[in-house]
Amino acid sequence: MNTDYKITRKQADLLYKNLSYTIRGAAIEVKKNYGLGHKEVLYQRAFAEELALRKIHYEREKPVKIYSPKTKKVIASYQPDFVVENKIIVELKALEKTPQIAIDRVYSYLRNSEYELGFLINFCSNGVDIKRIIYTTDRKKHVQR
Repeated sequence: MNTDYKITRKQADLLYKNLSYTIRGAAIEVKKNYGLGHKEVLYQRAFAEELALRKIHYEREKPVKIYSPKTKKVIASYQPDFVVENKIIVELKALEKTPQIAIDRVYSYLRNSEYELGFLINFCSNGVDIKRIIYTTDRKKHVQR
């Protein structure tokens, strides 16, 4: 048995596993029902409808505080497309390809906010591209726990 790499129980667990599957399922259902090539606003409304049908609480464009890593003070806020169950940030796009800058942006939001998990969902020409992005609070020295 190789003991060079040990995973703790916490690392082995998927953060918000059931809620993550529900979000993915809602995005896939939107793509199945509406297809591709629409404007982002259609996908946002359809995704909201899917969450509501699944009885998942969400807030649209909820202000998320961004903290300074040096002073621990709130220095700004941003409004993601969705905050699901007050646990997961979700950004939706309708672009040809998922740009790295959009992935980096969600990562930065997580890094400097109280949230640990985000999804970037792009309804692109190849289907629905779902990126699960994580930045756990134990790595954030500036966020109040």
